[in-house]
Amino acid sequence: MKFLPISLLILALATATSFAYDPSPLQDFCVAINDPKVFVNGKFCKDPKQVTADDFLFKGFRYPGNTVNPLGSKVTPAFVDQLPGLNTLGISMARIDFAPGGLNPPHTHPRGSEILVVAEGTLLVGFVTFNQLNNTFFTKVLYKGDVFVFPIGLIHFQLNIGKTPALAFAALSSQNPGVITIANSVFGSKPPISADVLTKAFQVDKKVVDYLQAQFWYDNN
Repeated sequence: MKFLPISLLILALATATSFAYDPSPLQDFCVAINDPKVFVNGKFCKDPKQVTADDFLFKGFRYPGNTVNPLGSKVTPAFVDQLPGLNTLGISMARIDFAPGGLNPPHTHPRGSEILVVAEGTLLVGFVTFNQLNNTFFTKVLYKGDVFVFPIGLIHFQLNIGKTPALAFAALSSQNPGVITIANSVFGSKPPISADVLTKAFQVDKKVVDYLQAQFWYDNN
C-alpha cells in the first residue's frame, strides 16, 4: 500500500482549514464590540479584562415571538449582533414561532448550514438543491422532537401545517449566517430590479412583475 507524502497531508489539512467559513478562535473568547468608524470581516474583540458573564447570555428565547403578521411566523435570532460572546466561535441559534398555517418563507443562509429541531407542533419543511443537481426538492413533515438539516446556501422553508401554534429552534454553523429571503430580494429590492429582467427570468407578463413589486414584502426576522 502506498502512502501519501507527509507534505501532501499537511497541505490538505491546511487547505481544508483555509476554507472554513468562520475563522477558528486564537484565544479563549473574543466578545464582540461595535466600532461604527471601522469595518472589518467580523467583530473587534472586547478587552478580556472587561468581559462579564452577561456577554455570553441571551434572554430573547424566553418568550414567544409575535406571529401576528402576513407570514404568521417570527424568527428571533441569537447571532453575534444579539449575543456578543459568539464572536469567533462559529455558531449561532434562532427561535422560530409559527401561528397555525404560519410560514418561514423560502430563504437561504449564505454562510452557514442549519439544523432544526421541532419543539411543538407539526412542520412541513424542505430545501432545493443547486442547478447541477437539477433543483431536486427534498421535503419532510416533522413532528415534535424531529430534527432536520438544511445544507449551507440552499433555499429552504418551514410551514406550520398543524391547527395549533408551532415552535422550532435552529442552530447554525456561523456566528453570522446571513439571511436572504427570496421573494423580498427579488421583488422588494431597493432600487427595484428592472422589469425587463424579471419578466424574462420568470417568463411572466410585465403586469405580474409590476404587481409583485408593488407589494409590501414583510421580513419576519
